Amino acid sequence: MSTLDLLLALGGAAALLAAILPEVLARRPLSLPLVYLVAGLLLFTLPIGLPEPDPIAHRTALEHITELCVVISLMGAGLAINRPAGRRRWSTTWRLLVLAMPLTVAGVAVAAMALPGWPIAAALLLGAVLAPTDPVLASDVHVGEPVDAENADDEVRFALTSEAGLNDGMAFPIVYAAIAVAGAAGAGRLGEWALLDVLYRTAAGLVLGLLIGRLLGRLFFRASSDGLRLSERRDGFVALAATLLAYGVTELAHGYGFVAVFVTACAIRGAERGHGYNNVLHGFVEQIERLLTAWLLLLLGGFVATGGLAALTWRGAAVGLLLLLVIRPLTGWLVQWRGRAGPRERLAISFFGIRGIGSLFYLAYALGQADFGVPAEELWAVTGFTVMVSVVLHGVTATPVMNHVDAIRDGASDASRTPDDAAEPAQTPDGASAPAPDSAPAPDSARAPDSAPAPRTPDSASGAAQAPQP
Repeated sequence: MSTLDLLLALGGAAALLAAILPEVLARRPLSLPLVYLVAGLLLFTLPIGLPEPDPIAHRTALEHITELCVVISLMGAGLAINRPAGRRRWSTTWRLLVLAMPLTVAGVAVAAMALPGWPIAAALLLGAVLAPTDPVLASDVHVGEPVDAENADDEVRFALTSEAGLNDGMAFPIVYAAIAVAGAAGAGRLGEWALLDVLYRTAAGLVLGLLIGRLLGRLFFRASSDGLRLSERRDGFVALAATLLAYGVTELAHGYGFVAVFVTACAIRGAERGHGYNNVLHGFVEQIERLLTAWLLLLLGGFVATGGLAALTWRGAAVGLLLLLVIRPLTGWLVQWRGRAGPRERLAISFFGIRGIGSLFYLAYALGQADFGVPAEELWAVTGFTVMVSVVLHGVTATPVMNHVDAIRDGASDASRTPDDAAEPAQTPDGASAPAPDSAPAPDSARAPDSAPAPRTPDSASGAAQAPQP
């Protein structure tokens, strides 16, 4: 049996399931990533000669595949958001990025130094790798299809989507800091890190992303020539072109491509918020994202099934569990104090700090840059374990928790409606007011006396029945 033929068959089956399962699992306490993870675990235990998914031996390939998956998911996240950027509108996002993320990195780093006894470079790297909320695996708690109303995306989904869109790029400076520490860089390298890795690359990602997004938005929706106005053609693959263009140009300028792609997507959406072409673009990138995610999670399951967690110690596992159950929920809750979200929304936002494909990318990238004083097998074991637990924990709880949050929000919305709102006549398609259900004409017995019909005269009766002739 040819290994290539087997891989093609399995890849085709995974792609087919990626199209079928979202609807099947829509209202069930299971997520698509969880199904693929379990399928990978089972598949790689079968004696069918599948090659072992070794992230160390295939580090470069893994880095580029996960990089592509994250970039595409960032485009989808940006296209889904319809809330204009602003200090107050995005206040929850800013709190999660500026406060919660550094605190999470610090918490993981301290735990990694205290429990497994890792050196500071490896501990800092683990914090950077595991701190970002993943834009790929959080589809169950992210903003879904683009909506027309600016406030139609609820605070929980908006906060998690926007956080995941930006914090994957914001983690890069911390990864570079860990690389610098691993290389025993001096004070000069610290200054270079602050100016280049933090300030310049972040600013380049923001500026180039905004510029490219606005230019593409003008081209898509407002080009003077019909041939250039791509929104008239309904080609979804243009979203992939925008993704690669924004990422490639920004990386060539040594900026953060992850930041640029998300900002580009937001700018394209902002060019014409209510246009149906946004749904076309979003639908295309979502399909590619689901396909790549399916394959990567099958490989993650295979990594676990073939002994990838052999180097995991209970201390390393404890770091991952502390992150998911204590560090992220606690920091996420505290930074939202007196913010836009209500108590239940704050709890959901702080809990669903999902770890996934982005963590695999950062680790693969960093291990190609420096030696961190900890065996690569152990770093992969802790990261893989944390991602696996996150997929299981958040995959099982996402649907029921979000259904509960939606029910509370819908109930509050109904309770806030006044009687006048309920009695307001509906609008017919032509703009006329339709009568309310309880405004039907009163029966004849209830009419006022002066509204009774006038008595019929002989002349008027003749229109209905012919009078006999003498």
